[in-house]
Formats: sequence, structure tokens, C-alpha cells
Amino acid sequence: MRVHVVSDVHGNSADLARAGDGADALVCLGDLILFIDYADHSRGIFPDLFGVANTTRSVELRTARRFDEHRDFVRSLWAGMDRSGEIEKAVRKQYAELFAAFPAPTYATYGNVDIPRLWPEFAREGTTVLDGERVEIGGLVFGFVGGGLQTPMRTPYEIDDESYAAKVAALGDVDVLCSHIPPLVPDLCYDTVARRFERGSEALLEAVHRVRPRYALFGHVHQPLAQRMRVGVTECVNVGHFASRGRPWVLEW
Repeated sequence: MRVHVVSDVHGNSADLARAGDGADALVCLGDLILFIDYADHSRGIFPDLFGVANTTRSVELRTARRFDEHRDFVRSLWAGMDRSGEIEKAVRKQYAELFAAFPAPTYATYGNVDIPRLWPEFAREGTTVLDGERVEIGGLVFGFVGGGLQTPMRTPYEIDDESYAAKVAALGDVDVLCSHIPPLVPDLCYDTVARRFERGSEALLEAVHRVRPRYALFGHVHQPLAQRMRVGVTECVNVGHFASRGRPWVLEW
């Protein structure tokens, strides 16, 4: 069996359409939407609405972790506009392209920037969406936990630690633990370019120790200090920032 795994697609529908080539299945660990491209401030929903200069200012404030000032700045840009309506319209456009690019079969879960309530409208036959659920692929049991934990950035699908832990517990024994965010291991959570720790999950780390899956696969940290490391018997792997890499991580057995 050969499974290709992607995460942090962030609008890269062109490469996503080829991500399943040669594989028996594609696994997607979320963050389909591109709201702001930190490397190219002309790409994404935010610059489409407010231009490159305002996008650059937004990135500067967020990178400096000046979150209160950033919220005031963004609030001023949205003044007089239907914020939720404009964002949803732009997200729907991206989802239409991205879900159409998924091969069959695809097994997908949400990232922290995704909007779960919209997925049923775009997930066509051959795409299975899982969150706190498991599926058998080629004799191995894959468990999926979507979304992220709460942060000052307030991205769309952040949940509290208790709710997240309940989803992890619901999986039971799995061979491959799939999530958007990493287990709470400092080297796996630190982004070397953003120069900050992203939120990892203590519940995922506890599951790695308790369940001892063969693999724990995740994304979220775009430039990790450590892309992979062994925790006990489990190989923990950041499958890579697909938006920039354009190629999947390969799992064979």
C-alpha cells in the first residue's frame, strides 16, 4: 500500500490535483484555505480585499505578536463591510477549486484555518471527512483529529483543550494518528522562521505514549525545528508545508 499525505495546502490546488498520483489513497490534514501568504503578500483572501500594503502591515503586527493592535487595525479595514459574508464568499470559491482537485479516495480532516460547516457542500463522492473518527486503509487503522487549539490569533477552527482531548480519546487504538497540529513536543512545535512555538497538543502526546501508534502524522508548523522524531515506538512526522513544497509525504507498507 502507498498513501500520500499532505497538510497546509493553503490554496495550492494545482499541485493538489497531482498529489495522489501513484498512490492508493490521499490523506489531507487540513488548512486548505489561503487567507494570507506570509511569503507573498499579494496572494490570498486578505490582499484580494484590502491590497498588498495593508496585508504587509497585518503580517508585521501579527509577526510582532501585537495582537490587540492588529485586531484594531483589521477592524478598521472591515468598517462598513459585511465581514462574514465577504470571507465566506471567498472561502467558497477556494473550496470549490480545492475539493475538485482531490483524487478518490481522499481522507481529510480540518485545519485551524478551515470552516468545517462548509465542507459538506464541497466534499464530493470519494472524499471522506473525519474528525475524532477512524478508518481502515489497507489493513491499518487511521485516526483523525481536526482543528487547532485556542490561540491569540483566533483562527476559525480553534477549540478548547478539553474538547480536543475528547476527540483524541474517541479514536481508541490506531496504527496511524493523523492530526493537523503536532503533539506537544518542543522541537516539533517550534517554527524556525516565525521564531515562535506553535500550539501542540498534550492529549496527542499522551495518546502517542498510551496507544503507541506506528506513526503520528501532522502539519501546522510550516518550518519546524525537527521535521520528524521518534517518541517511544512512534515515528512523529511533520508531513511538510504543501503550499510551498507542492509534493506529498509518502507512507508505504
